Amino acid sequence: MTVSSETYYVLSFLSSLFVSFFLMPFIIYISKKHQLGAQSDLRSSHKGIIPNLGGIPIAIAITLSSTLYGELDSVRVMTLCFIFTFFLGILDDLSEISAYKKLFSQILISLILIIYGGLRIESFHGVLGLYELPYFVSILFTVFVFVVITNGYNLIDGIDGLASGLGIIGATLFGFCAISMNQYNMAILAFSLTGALVGFIKFNYHPAKIFMGDTGSLLIGLVFSILAVNIIQHGIVEFNNVDGKNLGPFLAISFLALPLFDSLRVFLVRVRRGDHPFRPGKDHIHHNLLSLGYDHKKTSFILYFFALLIIFLTYILISFNININYSIALIALISYLFLYAPVYKLRKKK
Repeated sequence: MTVSSETYYVLSFLSSLFVSFFLMPFIIYISKKHQLGAQSDLRSSHKGIIPNLGGIPIAIAITLSSTLYGELDSVRVMTLCFIFTFFLGILDDLSEISAYKKLFSQILISLILIIYGGLRIESFHGVLGLYELPYFVSILFTVFVFVVITNGYNLIDGIDGLASGLGIIGATLFGFCAISMNQYNMAILAFSLTGALVGFIKFNYHPAKIFMGDTGSLLIGLVFSILAVNIIQHGIVEFNNVDGKNLGPFLAISFLALPLFDSLRVFLVRVRRGDHPFRPGKDHIHHNLLSLGYDHKKTSFILYFFALLIIFLTYILISFNININYSIALIALISYLFLYAPVYKLRKKK
């Protein structure tokens, strides 16, 4: 009896959820026994040591499910890069490697995916007036996209339940887009990520029993960058906009709007102030909402709601066949107005 693709999608989600959910208590126990975790500091909103190796079950779940249900020839390069990113995150969680070493490692991993995995943005399909990119430019731009998305997701992981909740929303949407594009392996990867995060969020929701750490956030960011590069590269073939431009870039930006625009905002603010743009700080959107008096739960729900609002607006814009360039500009404008609102309120309070 032939098993349908839909069955494998469900199995990849369930098996990933099962592995993540049942391994997490074991990692919490081992971390507490050996005092492996994140010590509270000036940037932290927790007290004491909280285990920060929640990325280990997430990584095992994603890698196992995507390898078990994916087509081996197509996923082996991605699996190799998952393993490299996993060890990079472990090193950072246990001994804190420098930002430049992490950046160099991410560039190498990106080049492996581009050269050996065939993940390269060759064209923008007319979006923002860009069509075919020269080979060298396409490699540089794709590396840039990999690094920006990976680090953007890494930086949004600042409060209980936020990164995992946003990840569930984004991964599910990428999964359904992959199905519409008839891309079996990408759908398996997306639903494996969804399952791993559903299994994790119970332990990460406030008050968090464990953090995903860089082991989790870097790997999840890499998975999102793979899904984003893929959708930009191939586009949504069944739902092209009325002006003939491909929806891939627009959807990738919409699905990852919050981490992308917030990271860009913080980068620009720090450069303007003369601060180091890559050092940790408390100037992200979730930190600003906490400073306004919202707790972890309310802050996470506000940001979940905003992410879903952007998705709903994206659906409306596509349904009414609004020009893609105008749609991207509108999403960017709304995102920045939302991101600057807490900053404005804090300045008024001061």
